[in-house]
Amino acid sequence: MIWNCVVLLFGFALLLKGADAFVDGSSGIARLLRVPGVVIGLTIVAIGTSLPEASVSITAGLVGANGLSLGNVIGSNIFNLMVVACLCALIMTFSLEKQLLTRDFPVCVGASALLVVFLLDGVLARWEGFVLMAGIIAYIAWTVAATLKNRAGTEPCTETISPVRCVVFIVLGAAAIIWGGDLVVESASAIARTLGLTETLIGLTIVAVGTSLPELATSIVAAKKGESGLALGNAIGSSTFNILFILGASSALNPIEAPAGILVDALILLALTGALFVWCRIKGRMTKPMGAAGLTAYLAYMVYLIVNA
Repeated sequence: MIWNCVVLLFGFALLLKGADAFVDGSSGIARLLRVPGVVIGLTIVAIGTSLPEASVSITAGLVGANGLSLGNVIGSNIFNLMVVACLCALIMTFSLEKQLLTRDFPVCVGASALLVVFLLDGVLARWEGFVLMAGIIAYIAWTVAATLKNRAGTEPCTETISPVRCVVFIVLGAAAIIWGGDLVVESASAIARTLGLTETLIGLTIVAVGTSLPELATSIVAAKKGESGLALGNAIGSSTFNILFILGASSALNPIEAPAGILVDALILLALTGALFVWCRIKGRMTKPMGAAGLTAYLAYMVYLIVNA
């Protein structure tokens, strides 16, 4: 038991450092190719902060740990929106950009609703995975096209960047992510069996929180620096990627049978996401009361999981 906990923590560390190195290397290559910085942020960095979830969920799906695969994504999304975003609101009240409320947040709500619909028959089929993957491709294309349309020009790359260093970072980062994902899945499954808990519960709690640490760190730093749009945008963007990209890729590779009770958790995710969206549309900003309400909702959800374990 103790050894599995140590392996779990080591796996989390590999996931976090691997994702960090992968993003640094990929961003460096993109700058060398003179790709606009905003495009890097909307694609490479957004995907990079979701790599821990991707590694865990895809690995879990391939080995048949369906509860861990779905639980990780649903739990991570609830954590992102109710803890990451709402904790930032407690740090400071911030206004929301128009595109966040008219494009990004509605897409996140739509992705959550689509997940619920796909889980009604108890399985994420391969064709449903391809639909989700098509959704993330369309979303990225839409976002990048809209951004470039409203952008004056591309900043020239003035940094001295070593291509070799970037490639090394990408390779080592990817290796760490893959290895860390394997360790997290194996150790989390072993802990669940030892404690008599389900893989779904472990995925919704311990694994979900652990793989959401990049989003938490990024958003808190952004909020303290006054980057209010990034604080909520990071949480919303990662949640969208988690459903469309991670579950899309997982089920496209191998259909995922939904464990008992996971549909309820998906409905809770949809309800919380929809409620936060409506509140943000009405207020036009994230406030301290909203932050407190979100954290309270997450604690209530944790109590629900423990009571029904």
